[in-house]
Amino acid sequence: MQNKYAINILHNQLNYSIKSIEKIEIFINELISENKKYNLISKSTEIDIWNRHILDSAQLVKFIDFSKGSLSDLGSGAGFPGFVLAIFNENESFHVKLYEKSPVKRAFLEKVSKILSIKVEIRGNVYDEIIDTDYVVSRAFKKLEAVIQVSREIVKKSHKLIVLKGQNAQEDLKKAFKKKKYAYKFEDSITDKDSKIIIFDIKK
Repeated sequence: MQNKYAINILHNQLNYSIKSIEKIEIFINELISENKKYNLISKSTEIDIWNRHILDSAQLVKFIDFSKGSLSDLGSGAGFPGFVLAIFNENESFHVKLYEKSPVKRAFLEKVSKILSIKVEIRGNVYDEIIDTDYVVSRAFKKLEAVIQVSREIVKKSHKLIVLKGQNAQEDLKKAFKKKKYAYKFEDSITDKDSKIIIFDIKK
C-alpha cells in the first residue's frame, strides 16, 4: 500500500517532515480499516490512496502560508484535503477547521485526530455556520459555482479560495462566472496532467 514515489514528493518537494509522513501512514491504515465498515472513500481508490487522495490533497501546501491565519475545508469527507493539510501544519496559532455534514465521517475524523494528536476543529454542515478564515479549500464538495457561492456568502472576510478540479476546470469556471467574475489563477496538479488547482481572491 505504501507508495515510495508519493512519499518522496511529500518529503522532498512539499516539505512534509518524516514525523508527518509517519502520521499519514497511520491515517491511511485507520482509513482503510474503517472503510471496511463505512463508505468513507470509494473502495476502488484504496489501491492508489497515496497518489489519488494523499498527494492530491498535500500539494495545496504550496499555496498556503501556515505562519499566520486559518484554513477551512468545505466538505472534508474522510479528511481530504483538510486533514492532510492539518498534519502538515506545525503552527499552534494556525487553525484548521473541517466542515463535514456526515456524522460517520465526522466521527472518523475525531477518532484519527485524537490518535495522531492533530490540532483540528471538526464542524458540521457548512450552511449552518458563519466562517471567519483566511483560506478556504475544497476538493469534492459541490459544483464550482456552489463552492464560490458558499465562499462569498458565508465567509466573513476577504480570503483565498483554493479548489481542486478535474479536466473540466475551464468549463466549470465559465458556468461559475455567469453572474460575477473573480480574480483567479490556474495551477497544474502534480497528480494528474488534466487536473487543475484554481485559486481565487475573494474580496469583501
